[in-house]
Formats: sequence, C-alpha cells, structure tokens
Amino acid sequence: MDAALKAALAQPAPTLFGAIKIEFPDYTLRLLDGSAQLQIGGEIYVGMDPTFGTLASISELSEELDDSAPEVTIGLFPPDLSATAELAHPEMQGSIVTVMVGAVDTLSGAVIGTPEILFLGEIDVPTIEVDGEGKRTLSYTVVSVFERLFETEEGQRASNGFHQSIYPGELGLEFMTGTDVNLYWGVKPPAGQTARGWSAAGAAIAAGNAVQRR
Repeated sequence: MDAALKAALAQPAPTLFGAIKIEFPDYTLRLLDGSAQLQIGGEIYVGMDPTFGTLASISELSEELDDSAPEVTIGLFPPDLSATAELAHPEMQGSIVTVMVGAVDTLSGAVIGTPEILFLGEIDVPTIEVDGEGKRTLSYTVVSVFERLFETEEGQRASNGFHQSIYPGELGLEFMTGTDVNLYWGVKPPAGQTARGWSAAGAAIAAGNAVQRR
C-alpha cells in the first residue's frame, strides 16, 4: 500500500472514497461512489458521468481460497434507455474493470497518495433490472482475469474449418470428414476412457495431403 495512503488510514477519521474505472472499447468510464470530482493519477473521476450515469452499488469484496476465480458485481444507474442498451451490448464483454479505494484531504480536496486497487478484472455478464417505479439498473458481473484459466476450449474440433481458423492455409485436415473415436481436444476425457488420435484412414489422408503439397 502507498505510504501516504497508509498514513492517512491510520488517522482517527479518514475521509475515504471508492472509485471504479471501466475501459470500454470506445469510452473509459471513471466513477466515484458519491457526488464529487477527484483527480487520480492525472485522470478525472466524477460522481455522475454524462454518458452512462452513476454508480449504484458494488458487491462485497472478500479474499478466500476456492476452486473458482473471484468476482464482483457492479451496478450502474444509466440515464436513459439508449445508455442502458449500449452498456449491455455484447462488445462491452471483456472490458477491463478496476476497483479502487483511497483517501482524500478534506481541506484541499486532493487525493492522498495512490489509491489501493482492490480488484482488477473484466466484464462477464450484464443484467438489466427495472423496479416498480420504472427505474433501470444495469449490473455487471466482473470476473478476475484468472477466470480464463478455467476455460476448456469446448469449441475446438478436429475439422478442416476449425483448423484453418487457427492456421489459415494449412490443409492437413482438408479431407478429414470424421473419426472412429471421440477426440477430447483441450479437455480431459471422461473417467474410464482414453483419448486417442485420428482414425487410420484420416491419418493416411492427411499424410497424403502433406506429400502432395511438397
């Protein structure tokens, strides 16, 4: 933790603030958890963004040992339907999110030291809710970057189309039409089964293609 921030937190009644930064593809959203404006590292954070509204909530952050990546939920109050639709657009998925906490000097209004980063992750799933009064809330589930370690690449296939999507122009699977066994590519086979290679016919065809290309 930054030395100046640590000293401020040691005071009897420090003035704290929370801040989030979301790096969308074409816009960077910087919000505070209150109606204020602060400069953090040369960037301006505000209580209300003119395009995407205000911060509604941040779920509790905790540290624990588990077999799943940590996540946090961030709620926003979009100003209108257009902003809500844009925030929920599929292109927003994967945007980097930074959650910080810091302290501010009440006399000068300046941020003390460097805020502490509590969470760094990426947007996973958006959820839109409308209450009885018609007020919209958009919530993002934000997962840690370690979430990618749990991906199993279920879409991988021993087919010419998928192979060329990774290696364009490589024709080793050009005449590959099927296999006589299940292939478990990128994941472990079910208990009691053993992953095997191509069928003998498929391997022979692939080998013939390689010879022809030479």
